[in-house]
Amino acid sequence: MQSPGFKTFKHWLKTGLTLLLLITLSVGLSAAKDMRISRLPAGNAITDGRALLRYALPIDNQPIRELQSSLEDITNQLRAARRWGAVSGDISKADRILTDQRDAILASIPDAKKPAAAALIEQLKDGIPVVQAATEAKDRLQVLDQRTRLLEWVGQLEEAMVQKFPYEVPEAYSNLPQLKGRATVEFTTSKGKVTAVVDGYSAPVTAGNFIDLVQRGFYNDLPFTRSEESYVLQVGDPPGPEVGFVNPKTKKYRAIPLELLVKGDTTPIYGITLEDAGRFREQPVLPFSAYGAMALARPGDDPNGGFFPVFLLPV
Repeated sequence: MQSPGFKTFKHWLKTGLTLLLLITLSVGLSAAKDMRISRLPAGNAITDGRALLRYALPIDNQPIRELQSSLEDITNQLRAARRWGAVSGDISKADRILTDQRDAILASIPDAKKPAAAALIEQLKDGIPVVQAATEAKDRLQVLDQRTRLLEWVGQLEEAMVQKFPYEVPEAYSNLPQLKGRATVEFTTSKGKVTAVVDGYSAPVTAGNFIDLVQRGFYNDLPFTRSEESYVLQVGDPPGPEVGFVNPKTKKYRAIPLELLVKGDTTPIYGITLEDAGRFREQPVLPFSAYGAMALARPGDDPNGGFFPVFLLPV
């Protein structure tokens, strides 16, 4: 997708730069009442898209979530006052979980994937002394680099725990494209390449619509029509009389419903904003707080009129 409107963002988008992007709207679903779809920790807003994607996976394994949380927290401790004691505590907690709760972690892994999962746990255990040594040396960059490596392995364990898509899209929207899982899309722009991870676990219809339009070539050669430095980037509408995507078979405009899966909920809300639902203090599973977030635009005040433009929150 060529984008001459990218000029004001040349400081954050360079050739070969890979950004983690995510669809930030979630879908109203029918799900089992006793299943916890996702989990986000309390505290400050998470600005790391990779962390949000890990927390958004539909799994229910307390030890792996505690392991992830302890490793994610390292960045928080280094960001403020470089609290090396707290960092060491996070690493020690991760070590205890890997040692004492190995079997509990593996219990959520399908049998066919258990050997690979056990090998990942061993890699994590071997990596703990490395990050601990970097902490004792107060080598901030090395600590962050090793933390990233460990969290990649944690993410692989969490992904292996997802055995099936956990719900069905309501019948009213079942005719729309759906993404039951995740997909990776690469954008080629005049300033370089951008990689997007699209999350269908939290937003199967929104994500499915986006992937369908990508596959149709809808975004090819579109310019960015709005660019506000350090705030937002938006693509426009292809040339022609139609506004948005018109299905060539039905000749009708495709409107995508508002999908909001709220943190802690097992049944998402549909077709209504959090403000109108009286839940303005709550957060969706994938909040628009991460650097590089991507979302579907909506015309006016219609919560169910979502269409094609994509907003990017730049790094």
